[in-house]
Parts: sequence; structure tokens; C-alpha cells
Amino acid sequence: MAAGGEEGSVAEQEQGQEPAPEEPRSFKDLGVTDVLCEACDQLGWKVPTKIQIEAIPVALQGRDVIGLAETGSGKTGAFALPILQALLETPQRLFALVLTPTRELAFQISEQFEALGSSIGVQSTVIVGGIDTMSQSLALAKKPHVIIATPGRLVDHLENTKGFNLRALKFLVMDEADRILNMDFETEVDKILKVIPRDRKTFLFSATMTKKVQKLQRAALKNPVKCAVSSKYQTVEKLQQYYIFIPSKFKDSYLVYILNELAGNSFMIFCSTCNNTQRTALLLRNLGFTAIPLHGQMSQNKRLGSLNKFKAKARSILLATDVASRGLDIPHVDVVINFDIPTHSKDYIHRVGRTARAGRSGKSITFVTQYDVELFQRIEHLIGKKLPAFPMQEEEVMMLTERVAEAQRFARMELREQGEKKRSRNDDDDTEEAIGVRNKVAGGKKKKRKA
Repeated sequence: MAAGGEEGSVAEQEQGQEPAPEEPRSFKDLGVTDVLCEACDQLGWKVPTKIQIEAIPVALQGRDVIGLAETGSGKTGAFALPILQALLETPQRLFALVLTPTRELAFQISEQFEALGSSIGVQSTVIVGGIDTMSQSLALAKKPHVIIATPGRLVDHLENTKGFNLRALKFLVMDEADRILNMDFETEVDKILKVIPRDRKTFLFSATMTKKVQKLQRAALKNPVKCAVSSKYQTVEKLQQYYIFIPSKFKDSYLVYILNELAGNSFMIFCSTCNNTQRTALLLRNLGFTAIPLHGQMSQNKRLGSLNKFKAKARSILLATDVASRGLDIPHVDVVINFDIPTHSKDYIHRVGRTARAGRSGKSITFVTQYDVELFQRIEHLIGKKLPAFPMQEEEVMMLTERVAEAQRFARMELREQGEKKRSRNDDDDTEEAIGVRNKVAGGKKKKRKA
């Protein structure tokens, strides 16, 4: 039951019948109960998104759902509302389990459950790696209504935490199922499916339908209804996508030029490695930008700290690896920059999906060097459109090279210092404060670097 192309037309399905009924315009029309409609209103969800219009009524009828929707389309609401409504009708502890591929996404889904369920007293717990297992065991002992977990850590608790089981579970959600399976969580997912009741409702959400997801669907779902709001790989309509073709040795200068040109916006810059993310963040800070890194080598607390600073607009530039490209709902990203082009074309869609979310507009700019041409052509082929070049003044870029070269030198020195610190006391302190302290310790030499 795929939705029509434009938001106002599901009418295509009813050709030859009486005039199509009005498309539901509110959550109430979809069958959502009053108390949850009020919660949606408080969150600023005025009208349901396409995937919510498709999935919620079916889920409320008690059917299993496969939701295919691009990132940023309101999937969390599409499964959270039916679960909370069912929980209101039959209150029970350990009622629902949501499996997600990354820790950040788990925390974000938990926030939405808490916000939607705050007036009805819903308790949720996040069970992910990188956090003390003892405190998680205590949280599980309190039997929350909803558990949001990454598969590996959940299996750990199912096998080792005394008294914890999911034998009474009523709902299972697999969010970003394609990514869960890509990250090779298959054995963990199989273990989880073996210890939860067969008689349950299952929601499978995925941006892409891979062979592995189809296999999982056969194993886990009973007679599901498919709700697809994007059949081919799509990027959101309101997203303006550009590329710039540049020599790789001037990449940093072009980045600084674009950040200056589009000053006043918030940026998410994607790099391919943790090291490059850290290096570029240091480089930009040396030039006076408020940049903050987010990558897999940072501790969980640091990652959440970075994310929260960016969400709270205390920092305008977030540099991230693909850890952050999926599922993170940071409402105010204006511009996504693919500083390093993604090697998997599908990752491009997830990266640029960080902007132009929920009906807003946004920009994405992809850096293409002489080594990236083939990868870039694959991306254009996948999304089915030729991207325009972003307009630039080459001579202005060249005027920046000297300052950028100096900042690069400082960034390399700081990276080296951090590496040595880490080795000496196994510390991953990459906050601005730590760098500030190091600068003071290093003394006068570095004070000259004011850009």
C-alpha cells in the first residue's frame, strides 16, 4: 500500500470508485487516542507524515508492519504511537522492545517515547554498549515498559542478567533493519527472536529492502502489511543538492571558503575516518569556527556530549563519521557537507537525510576530487539525477590557502599531542577544554596562532 507521490493524493488507489475520501489530516483521524493526540500536539507534530498516515491505522488494527521510508520521514512516531496506545489498553511491564543499530539512535528513540508517553507515565530504558552493565541490570530489574537496545548488549543481558527475560513481550520493533543486519548483528537477532514470544506484533522499519531484510521478514513477521513511501532510493524533495569538483590538496581551503560563504547556518560535515574527523575539527577550531567532532573512537559520554552541544546550538558545526549519518534527528541542520565522498552510494542518502527533515528545506554539498569521480557518478545514478555545481569564486579560495596551511600545521601538532597523551594514560579527552589547557601548557609559541 504505497502512498501517492504528493502529500495530498492517496486517491490514485481508488480509481474507478466513488470520489476518494479525504486523506486523514490529523492523528485523531488515524485512530490515535486523545491523550496521545495531545502529546503529539505538545511535540509540535501538527499533521502526520506520509509513513505515519500509512502505518499507524494498520498497526492499530493489530497487524504486523513493514515500513519502507527514507530517513527523516517520521518513522519513530509511526511505531511509538501504536505501541503506546496498546499499552494504555493493556498496561504491562516489559511490553515492547525496539532494536536499533547505533547507540545514538537508541537514546533518541527513548527521548521520543518519554516525550509521547510522559502524561501516561511510560518508563523506558536504553540498553547499549559503552555503558556500565551493572546500572543497566538495575534499570531492567525495575521492569520498564519499553526497552530500546542495540542487539549485542541486549543478548548479553538476556544471557547473564539474573531474572531478566522477555517472555511476556507484546511488541518487537526493528528500526533501520537494513543497517542492523549490515553491521552483522544477524546471530544476535536470531538469539533474540528465539527467546521472545511468537505471539507478538512486529514492526520492521528500513530505508532499503535488502535480501537480508527479506529473510528477516520471513523469519519474524506474520502476514505483514507493507507501507512503502519511497520505492526507489530517494532524497527529500526540498533538499538542494550540489557538488564541487576540486583538486584534493586544496580540500581544506574549499571547506573554509564554503563555511564562510554560508556563515550563519548550522553544518554537518561527514568525513570517512575518525582521524580525519578529529583533524578537521582541530583545523576549523584553529581558524575560529565552533566545530565539534563525533566519531567511534570517542567514549559514549563524549559522543552524547558533542551531540547535545550541537543540538543546543552551542556549536554550529558537527564533524562526524558515518556513525552519525543514520537516524539522528538533529532538527536544525541547514547544510550537509560530504567532505569525504561516501564509498557506499546508499550512505549518501542517509547523510544528506540529516537536513531538509520533516518538511523543511536544506542544502547538501559533496566534495569531488580527481580520485572520486567514479564514486560520484554512482551516487548520481542511484538517486537518478545530475547534480549542479555549487557556484564559487576560485580566487577567493586561493587567498585562504596560507592561513589554512598554518592551521593544518597546528592541527597536526595537536593530533600528535593527543595521541601521546592517550598512550600515556589511555585517555580520550578531545573536548575543547582539554585543548585549551594544552595550549596554555605549551605556552607562548602557540599563543601566536590567533587567526
